[in-house]
Amino acid sequence: MEKLSIKSWALDDRPREKLVAKGKTVLSDAELIAILIGSGNRQESAVALSQRMLQSVEGNINELAKLSIEKLMTFKGIGEAKAVNIIAALELGKRRQLENLLEKPKITGSKDVFNLMQPIIGDLSHEEFWVLFLNNSNKVLAKHQVSKGGMTATVVDVRLLFKQALELFSVAIIVCHNHPSGKLKPSDADLQLTQKIKNAGTTLDIKLLDHLIITEKAYFSFADEGVL
Repeated sequence: MEKLSIKSWALDDRPREKLVAKGKTVLSDAELIAILIGSGNRQESAVALSQRMLQSVEGNINELAKLSIEKLMTFKGIGEAKAVNIIAALELGKRRQLENLLEKPKITGSKDVFNLMQPIIGDLSHEEFWVLFLNNSNKVLAKHQVSKGGMTATVVDVRLLFKQALELFSVAIIVCHNHPSGKLKPSDADLQLTQKIKNAGTTLDIKLLDHLIITEKAYFSFADEGVL
């Protein structure tokens, strides 16, 4: 059976030509992915293959972005080159989202912190601990990763954290870390570390405004919950 390529489709079914003629917004997720992979396999078109890949992650692009090269290559018609194309394109999309956050945002509440940090740490398979350094207008001067750990814990050097705060002339900080397990409840270690950071900040006159535990779709705010 002849391989089904995009060139063999009716004009209205060609996503590349459709994009040129009608604009990018009219294309479905599957059609956009079909442009990346170019062709399907002997049994299905590139769009059909893309639809099947999306169905495997319940249509969630973020979940598709988490698949490894090896996992993508389990779909018939996806070789290493096509898998790399998909991963690169989805990573560019994620970086574009992050670029929109580069200007100094003002933090008015825990939701602002979640919106800023979820794209960075929300879907990681390991824990990372980050600090937002704020000026006296609650604008973010910088955000730094201070530790990176395994699936359940990170080790934080509080001295290094405040060294960075002093160098930036920050008057307040917000700390956050992710829970790959998806659980939002803080552990005893989370509570102890938060108190340790708060106490050190009091000595240096740098206020700890909040500590957020971030998962892919939700967060826990120590300040909002009254445990700071």
